[in-house]
Amino acid sequence: MKIVTLGQQGLKVPAVGLGCMGMSEFYGKSDDTNSLKILDEALAIGCNFWDTADMYGPFANEELLGKALANRREKVILATKFGVKRGQDGAWLGISGAPEYVRACCDASLKRLNTDYIDLYYQHRPDPEVPIEETVGAMADLVQAGKIRYLGLSEASAEDLEKAHHTHPISALQTEFSLWSRDVEESILPKARELGIGFVAYSPLGRGFLTGAIKQRDDLEQGDWRLSNPRFSQEAIANNQKLVEKVKEIATEKEITPSQVALAWVLAKGDYIAVIPGTRHSKFLHLNWATQVHTLSKKEKTELDAFAQDFKVMGERY
Repeated sequence: MKIVTLGQQGLKVPAVGLGCMGMSEFYGKSDDTNSLKILDEALAIGCNFWDTADMYGPFANEELLGKALANRREKVILATKFGVKRGQDGAWLGISGAPEYVRACCDASLKRLNTDYIDLYYQHRPDPEVPIEETVGAMADLVQAGKIRYLGLSEASAEDLEKAHHTHPISALQTEFSLWSRDVEESILPKARELGIGFVAYSPLGRGFLTGAIKQRDDLEQGDWRLSNPRFSQEAIANNQKLVEKVKEIATEKEITPSQVALAWVLAKGDYIAVIPGTRHSKFLHLNWATQVHTLSKKEKTELDAFAQDFKVMGERY
């Protein structure tokens, strides 16, 4: 197992974790019995860095993990998030980083997760109406209270990352990063390196697209939110297949899967980077985990970098 240290405070996690969002929402039908089985398998192989958020479900994903954590809480490195407000009916109610909201969210998450502490607590999205220092100050109070161990931000700018880090040490920044989402390379990854902050890449497989499994919209089941995502229009899928073909070319040469090439590319970007691909399938859990034994050669990295740099991805991220 490859271990990544997130932040100067020394939070150690496996390089390949597990994004649990899709077990409760967004990617079509899910089944709690199957999800609990996958979580059991993940823990058995050492994949114990689990990522969730209060808004997934909404709320149901934390409750699912609460069941999975029963009698083995100490074996899991648990990350969750607050900040995106949703109603019980799923309604989207905006973003909040208000200190009182931070405290209330943490207590609610602890209850749903059936635990008395959270290992890594992220602000899910910055609140433009609340200075980041105020939000992080409230998060720091939760550290002092023993409710959380390490602080994180998600989708924060380099400027906000620096302001937050000066308020209280930030251990991790979680943002989308993959061969087709490289925005963070310009200023955010350099700032994280400068400040000694770890980076956790979500959607490192391009929401499943870089695996090669999605060739047309009919490959997505009804209710899958990707059907409303700009990168999954039929025109975008056809255009973006060119990137997948390049990944497949290298995968064939190395005798590994396209998903393993895509994950290995992200991990090769720095020893402070971890990935959290999501899955509801045992086969893909094991394939993702096995990525840690595969490395790209300098030639392969250069080839993928050059192709992805020149390739024009069709469709915005959201």
